[in-house]
Amino acid sequence: MGNCVFCEIVKRVQSAYIIYEDDKVMVFLDKRPYNPGHLLVIPKEHYTDIFDIPDDLLAYLITIVKKMSNVVKNALNASGIRLVQNNESSAGQVIFHFHFHIIPYYDTIDFPTDKQSIADILRKWINETKGIPNH
Repeated sequence: MGNCVFCEIVKRVQSAYIIYEDDKVMVFLDKRPYNPGHLLVIPKEHYTDIFDIPDDLLAYLITIVKKMSNVVKNALNASGIRLVQNNESSAGQVIFHFHFHIIPYYDTIDFPTDKQSIADILRKWINETKGIPNH
């Protein structure tokens, strides 16, 4: 897809703090986070919105969203998680590549908030727990 920033991240043309990826999805830190640890979960293949993405891939993506929500909650001690998924410009979609936002909320932040440190904390937690667990 021409000029899609998320497709460019998947192709490694654009840089991102990638936290997790497999053959179907990629998870990375939002460039303009609402809160520290704000993640984006995208399919590697380009789909515009929820009306475009195949059901089986959508089902797989939401399982990754759940698992990564657990990673953020545990690794960063988030007290709450907001999930956001916008479709079409009138509903707030800005990048037209299907994606979920995982936005953590905190009672207190007791970790370094620069993106490299957050990425390191999340990757370390995933490595130490041997993957992205369900709960």
